[in-house]
Amino acid sequence: MASVEAAAEHERILREIESTDTNCIGPTLRSVYDGQEHGLFMEKLDARIRNHDRDIERMCNHHFQGFVDSITELLKVRGEAQKLKSQVTETNQRLQDDGKQLMASMEELKQCRVQQRNIATTIDKLTHCLPVLEMYSRLQEQMSAKRYYPALRTLEQLEQTCLPRAGQYRFCSIMAENIPKLRTHIRDTAMTQLRDFLESIRKHSDKIGETAVKQAQLQRSLDSSLSGQPRVLIGRRGKKEAMAAATESNSSPLSEQDSGILDVEDEEDDDDESSQAGSKRLSAAFVVGIQGRQHTMTGMEVNLSPPSRRSVFKVPVALLRPVNFTQPS
Repeated sequence: MASVEAAAEHERILREIESTDTNCIGPTLRSVYDGQEHGLFMEKLDARIRNHDRDIERMCNHHFQGFVDSITELLKVRGEAQKLKSQVTETNQRLQDDGKQLMASMEELKQCRVQQRNIATTIDKLTHCLPVLEMYSRLQEQMSAKRYYPALRTLEQLEQTCLPRAGQYRFCSIMAENIPKLRTHIRDTAMTQLRDFLESIRKHSDKIGETAVKQAQLQRSLDSSLSGQPRVLIGRRGKKEAMAAATESNSSPLSEQDSGILDVEDEEDDDDESSQAGSKRLSAAFVVGIQGRQHTMTGMEVNLSPPSRRSVFKVPVALLRPVNFTQPS
C-alpha cells in the first residue's frame, strides 16, 4: 500500500517537474529527499526520460524523409543556381561590351549632330554675309574703274540693305565705319575730276566751239537730207551710217568714233525721229565760247544765242572727254 502511494507521489512530482518552471523546482526536489525514496524516484525519472527519447526518435523518423528530400532538392537547386549565375554573368558581360560600342556610336552621332548643326548655322550666316561681301567687292571694282555714280548707288544699297541683314559681325562694323570715308573719297575724287574737266574745257574752248559749229552744220545737212527722203523705218544704226556717209562727203576731219552723238532718249519710231531729229537734248552742261560770243547751256541743251537766231545742236562724245589740244599759233 505504501509503495503504491509512493509511486503515485513520484508520478505527481514528475508531472510537476515537467509542468513547473525551472526556478520553482526546488521545493519539489526537497520533498523527494525528505521521503527517503529518492532511489525509486530516480528510476522513475530515468524511465520518463527514456519515454521522451523514444517519442523524439519516433517524431524525427516520421519527418526525416521529408527533410532528406528537401536537402536533395536544395542541392539540385544550388547547381541550377550556379548555372543561372554563370549565364547571367556572361549575359551581363556581353551587354557591357555591346553597351560600350553603343555608347561610342552615340557619342559619334552626337558629334555628327553638333557638326551638322554648326554647318547649317554657318551656311545660314554665310548666306546673309555673302551678299555683303559681293556688294563690297563690286564697290571696289567700280571705284577702281572710276565709275563713281554706280559706286554711290552700290554704297547706298550696302549701307541701307545688306549690312542690316548681315547682323553684328566685326567685318560689318568695319565696313560701316569705312562707308563715310568711301563716300568722302568718291566726292573729293569726283570734284577733282570735274574741276580738271572744266579747266580743260575753258582752256580749249575755242577749238571745242569750232568743232561744235562744224557738227551743228553737219547735223543740219543730215536733217535736211533725211527730210527729203520718203518716210521709212530708220533706226539708230541707219542714222549713224547716214552720219558717216555725210561726214565722208563733207570731208570732216573727225572720225566716226570721235563724232559720235550723245543720244539720251530711246530709239523712237520713224515719224518721231524724222520730225524731232533736230530737237534732241544733250546730257552735259558746260560753257563754250565761239568767235568771241558767249554760248550757254540752259538745262540739257546747247543754245547758240546770237541776236538774230537761236539753234540747237549736238556735241560729239569726244568733246566731253578731257583732251589735250595744241593751241593754234
